[in-house]
Amino acid sequence: MHVIAALGHGRSYGTDSWFLARRLPGILDSGLWRHLDTASPSSTRAFITDVGNDIAYGFPPDQVLAWIDEAIHRLQRVTADITLTDLPMASIRRLSVPKYLVYRSIVLPSCRLSLGDVLERAERVNAGLEALAASRQVKFFRLRPDWYGFDPIHIRPALWQRAWRQILGVAEHGERIASPFLERWRLYVMAPERQAFFGVERVTAQSGVRMPSGARVWLF
Repeated sequence: MHVIAALGHGRSYGTDSWFLARRLPGILDSGLWRHLDTASPSSTRAFITDVGNDIAYGFPPDQVLAWIDEAIHRLQRVTADITLTDLPMASIRRLSVPKYLVYRSIVLPSCRLSLGDVLERAERVNAGLEALAASRQVKFFRLRPDWYGFDPIHIRPALWQRAWRQILGVAEHGERIASPFLERWRLYVMAPERQAFFGVERVTAQSGVRMPSGARVWLF
């Protein structure tokens, strides 16, 4: 199995984003698309998820949805098997103002939106994602509220395998990763094609790193 991904904490779809001292290019500006355009034809499944980061960066819902529409458009040149996930609205709606302020100060200190602003924009984006999925004829997957705990926007690590099996449509009794911790750690330390630390650009050629499970990963 080959996995070509654009990942990263707080990754934006349309602009550069920072986490601590690391900067990553927007997903639409990443090398993922060049790789897909030049790769040999093969059976491909595509997934678009974690859309909410750009809400916290202050971009209006129409802009966020335009970026996702562009991502779908590009993926449809490669495959018709595309899944778009919604936002974890149930856990976001449960947030109290004090918890939101604590979470914002730790994870998204640059965000100045109030909880009310975030909720209103998230509702509009979520409705727009469902409409996009219908108009673009892609699958729309609703994230389960019980996958989330104190962190309202990230699936609990203990449930990663179970959650992704459901998103991918893989049977629960299917083959499981023998060493999930090792696999997670390998992915966590893997360098993407382009990143910058303290403003210094780093480029890492992607040739497909083999994971403990046997999958090969290209990270953009």
